[in-house]
This record gives sequence, structure tokens and C-alpha cells, in this order.
Amino acid sequence: MSEELLAVADELYALTLAEFTPARDARAKQLKGSDLGTAVKTLKKPSLAAWVVNLLVRRDPDQVDQVLTVGAALREAAAAMSGEQLRALTRQRRQVTAAVTQQARSLASEAGVKVTQAVADQVEATLTAAMLDERCSQAVRSGLLVTAITTTGVDEVDLGGAVALPGALGFEASPVASPDPDAPAAGARPDLHVVPDPEAEEKARAAAQEALDEAEDEVRTARSAYEETVSAQSELEARSMQLQAEIDELKRRLADLEASADEVDDELGDAEEARTEAYAELEEATATRDAAAAELERRSP
Repeated sequence: MSEELLAVADELYALTLAEFTPARDARAKQLKGSDLGTAVKTLKKPSLAAWVVNLLVRRDPDQVDQVLTVGAALREAAAAMSGEQLRALTRQRRQVTAAVTQQARSLASEAGVKVTQAVADQVEATLTAAMLDERCSQAVRSGLLVTAITTTGVDEVDLGGAVALPGALGFEASPVASPDPDAPAAGARPDLHVVPDPEAEEKARAAAQEALDEAEDEVRTARSAYEETVSAQSELEARSMQLQAEIDELKRRLADLEASADEVDDELGDAEEARTEAYAELEEATATRDAAAAELERRSP
């Protein structure tokens, strides 16, 4: 893979979704007749979730580094079989991915793109995959994703269709500075006076209501998840108590059986001694009888 192709891909995947296809086709046309032009023409437009992740990688690489650092620590803990550390890092992983996903949604909003919850779920799943799998981590860091990624962290992930240039794993996307909302656009005439927006208060109220609605949705989701975990914990506690009672009963029965076995062993020893004595008496009685019979026979006419 040539450095030229990587440079072109890095530039194209930093664009907005609306800009991507025209820019790609224009660049391929410039390079028409060359292998590079053919390769550029085949670059796929990213899905919305993949574009959001690529945007996050370029606009906020520090956040992405935090995700991948926690992921590396999580994999080390799993390999070392450190249960306590693994549980702590798993909680941290969920907190980090949720927070960074929200940051990605904010960056997309700044770029004029609304991210639905379904797309946000794909973004969070991709960040989770990057934490669980080193190759997924490299794919995310490349900034060349074309689809979202999911993994359980057990089976190897096929990244052939997830990255624009699969051979670019190990490549790191070039950071792009966030646009300054206060900077005047090129060629724009400066404002000479400020005109207040008559709808500013209504817009602010609508934004606040939207934020409240989203927060209430998140509270409901979190409460539902919490109630599920409480219910699951209660069921497990009840099952644990039941199993402990069964264990105690089995221990009591085992103690009774061991005591009975000891008693039977003692009785068996006594029975063996009684049998030995009885056999001796039988032999003695038999000998006496045989002697008497012989004496009788000798004295008979």
C-alpha cells in the first residue's frame, strides 16, 4: 500500500458525509489512468456511525487514547485472571465508552449531523470493540472506518469490510482542529452591530426542554437497568440461600450416615467374634457327639 493512497484516504475520510463522494470522484478523476486513481475510486463511503467514530478520532484524539488505554489495561487484567481488577476495569470501560460516545454525538452535532440513539449504540459498540480487541483498536485509530464494529472479545473479528484500507492497520489518522465558531468565514464582511434574536428565549427554552426530555429518557433507561440488576441479585440471593440450606441438610445427613456406619462397624466386629465362638462350640459339640457314637458302637454286641 502506497503512502500516497494512505494520504488521500486520510484526507477523504476527514470530510463530511456530503462531501465524501464528490471529493473522492474528483480525486479519482484527477488520477485517472493510474493505479492510484483506480484505488481511490474504490474507497467506500462510511456509514453514519463509522463517520462519527472517524470524526471523534480526528477531532478529539485524547478521548480516543483514553478509551484505548483503558482497553489495553482491561485485556491485561483478563490475561492475568485478576478478577477484582477486571470487574473494576469493566465498570470503567462502560463509563468511558458512554461518556466518549456522548462526546462523539456532540462533535457530530457541531458538524450539523444529528445522531440518533440507534447510531449512538453502534458508535459505543465500536468503541467497546476497540477496547476488547487490539486489531479493532488499530482499526478505530486509523480513522478509516466504513462500518461500525462489534465483537465479544473472544472470536477474531473480520475487519476486511470494516476499514477502507484493511492493510492500513497501524496507521493513525491525522488530527483535525475543531472549527472555531467565533472565527469569521473567509471573505465574510464583519458585523457592524448586533441585532438581538427575538426568538432567542423560545429557542433556549426549546433546547432546554429537549435536553430535559433526553435526560429523562436516560433516567428511565438507567432505572430500568437498575431494577433488572436488583431483581437478578434478589433471585441469586434466594437461590444462594436455598443451596446453602440444601448443603447444610446434606452435611447433617452425611454426619448421621457416618455415625450409623460406625455403629454398624462395631456391631459387625461383635458379630464376627460371636460367629467365631459359636463355630468353636459347634466343633466341640460335634467332637463330643462323634466320640459318644463311637463308644456306643464299640459296646454294642
